[in-house]
Amino acid sequence: MNQEYIQPNEWSILEEGFDANMVKSSESLFSIGNGAMGQRANFEEQYTGETFQGSYIAGVYYPDKTRVGWWKNGYPEYFAKVLNAPNWIGINVLINDEKLDLHTCIAVSDFRRELNMKEGWLSRSFEAVLKSGIRIKVDIKRFLSIELDEVGAISYNVTPLNADAEITFVPYVDAGITNEDTNWDDQFWDVLEVTHNNQQSFIQARTMKTHFHTCTFMQSRLFLDAKEIIGNCNNESSSNYASCSYQQKVKQNETYTIHKFGGYVVDRNHNKNELVTAAKEVLDKAVSFGFDALLEMQKQSWAQIWKMSDITISGDVKAQQGIRFNIFQLNQTYLGTDASLNIGPKGFTGEKYGGSTYWDTEAYCIPFYMATKDQSVARTLLEYRYNHLEKAIENAVKLGFKNGAALYPMVTMNGEECHNEWEITFEEIHRNGAIAYAIYNYHRFTDDYSYIPEKGLEVLIGIARFWQQRATFSSDKNKFMILGVTGPNEYENNINNNWYTNYIAKWCIEYALENINIIKIDHISDYIRIKEKVSFTDDELTSWKNVSDNMYFPYSEKHNVFLQQDGFLDKELITVDNLNKSQRPINQKWSWDRILRSPYIKQADVLQGFYMFEDHFSTEELERHFDFYEPFTVHESSLSPCVHSIQAAKLGRMEQAYQFYLRTSRLDLDDYNHEVEEGLHITSMAGTWMSIVEGFGGMRILNNTLSFAPKIPKGWNSYSFKVNFRHQVITVNVSQNGTHFELEGKDEIQILVDGQIVNVAPNNLQTA
Repeated sequence: MNQEYIQPNEWSILEEGFDANMVKSSESLFSIGNGAMGQRANFEEQYTGETFQGSYIAGVYYPDKTRVGWWKNGYPEYFAKVLNAPNWIGINVLINDEKLDLHTCIAVSDFRRELNMKEGWLSRSFEAVLKSGIRIKVDIKRFLSIELDEVGAISYNVTPLNADAEITFVPYVDAGITNEDTNWDDQFWDVLEVTHNNQQSFIQARTMKTHFHTCTFMQSRLFLDAKEIIGNCNNESSSNYASCSYQQKVKQNETYTIHKFGGYVVDRNHNKNELVTAAKEVLDKAVSFGFDALLEMQKQSWAQIWKMSDITISGDVKAQQGIRFNIFQLNQTYLGTDASLNIGPKGFTGEKYGGSTYWDTEAYCIPFYMATKDQSVARTLLEYRYNHLEKAIENAVKLGFKNGAALYPMVTMNGEECHNEWEITFEEIHRNGAIAYAIYNYHRFTDDYSYIPEKGLEVLIGIARFWQQRATFSSDKNKFMILGVTGPNEYENNINNNWYTNYIAKWCIEYALENINIIKIDHISDYIRIKEKVSFTDDELTSWKNVSDNMYFPYSEKHNVFLQQDGFLDKELITVDNLNKSQRPINQKWSWDRILRSPYIKQADVLQGFYMFEDHFSTEELERHFDFYEPFTVHESSLSPCVHSIQAAKLGRMEQAYQFYLRTSRLDLDDYNHEVEEGLHITSMAGTWMSIVEGFGGMRILNNTLSFAPKIPKGWNSYSFKVNFRHQVITVNVSQNGTHFELEGKDEIQILVDGQIVNVAPNNLQTA
């Protein structure tokens, strides 16, 4: 770990003391968002030290032309970039005409930054001595409103401590921004108009190529010792910049305050020709509420979110801080209010991965949203993929598939594949299986079958067609192979018969066939409609079944395990504990050639299959495969520790499960992979929730019944969580002395606890 500066706290992320070397890391860790927009924790005032500026608007992206050495047929034309949006948070601060800049101050003391997760705000305070010798105290608080999700608010307070001073606030909006992540150094924004209206400022801009129209806006209020004053606004503007300057003589120990309101309106939600009007409306509303009232609304909004999604841990502050940080960031990123949005791996915290949708949503995030919100949020995520089915079919056509075969993209913003690494784009096809599995997982948890005849079956048919065509028949083995793939372990490329890929392909076909038969009997009108729309025949279904019945799975008789891929045993099988720590992480220390030849596994691969299809295998089989593969796993994917934590807990290895839990929950807080300054690992944070609920809590659906097998780490006094199961909220509280269940709802629910039936009545505490 390269950082241990974050202070342990149950409800806050705390940084004490200013360290210029940690600025970019903190900008990631203290990021804020509200589902519609988000921003890294950049300073409002000027900072000339190293920084990674980033403000992002949900759903707004740029198709940056793919940059490769040579073109390959089927190659995606672009890599979608999440765009660094025009900056609305900026406030230049001048003390007697000297700019405040923590990089150039003579001294900075009492620096403290807090991300209050309970109430949803970010604060920063410090004292600074400027070159002139004047000493000031600064207090700042800002948040992005959940209630008014197009607006954010800043309270910036400056107090001169050793002399009177003339203080100037220059709030501004700036569209002259660039992306850290760009292939060709393109200009991403075209500024259309910069306007002022009294103390309001607006920049209308559109993205190049995609032509998203946006309006960035701001307005301010001023206070002296908490009493509002009317400041004279000196407006300035250029082709991509607008500012408003306020000067004030401030006595020693008086506090000069600016409340700045700003944000974005976008043509995704408004008429592109009326964005300034929409911005004025939201500004008028925000300013009329004022900072304090908006903050109170923010606290109430987060109280409602936490009421359902909180996980409490007693006896381990670092573990408690870790899980709340993960839950907080997930809710900052996606709240399920916009069906056209999804969950990017970096959320609003950085530009890596293009801010796009990955298979992480289906494999990791849907369980979290399904259980901590109304099931309609999870259904919305499923519908996102249904809405992109035609694009998935187009993606498959580009690679030579036909007859409605669908290959969902590895990376997407709008359904098109936009990942530009061939070993991922062409080979990591197991993502198709995650899409189908999410449909199954949703039905299993919610008991809502309606999605499948209405929309899901069309997706399943497209995916089954893909797998049938992608399989190759080997006359030598008299089996179907899936050749030239990258499995979940991205440290092996272009290998044959990745067990997980073959297994999920077989399952997808069988699941599609099963649902065709159900719908043919129970939903005949849907069956007729779908058959007419996608034109499947009995002969085609027979060809699918032939592939699933005769799928090849590599197996080692010597080790009595399924092989990750055909050539795994040809490697020099040296376990991770024999790796020198100086060589870690290997993805930053080794050549790609060396990694590909090594036995080292980036994340759960065979074990990913054992996680998703746990009920297909015995505990003894899981233990055998866990003991074989985990020692080769370097866990250099954020998606890895959570799966291993869940499986270690199932095997009763609680110390190992706990260590994996800590790694997944504090992956970014402790910067295990030395990359947090690039942004947070948002989608894997759902795996942290799974580690507790499915791992320690042992939650499963068995025989259509909610089931628990609770365990508790030895250092914890207790932990609790809630799940919204089929419109009934059940609270699970596990302590060293036993487990208690409490039900919110009207009807009694029957659950399984360690295999025994337990009846839980509403508003009664049930002990098991």
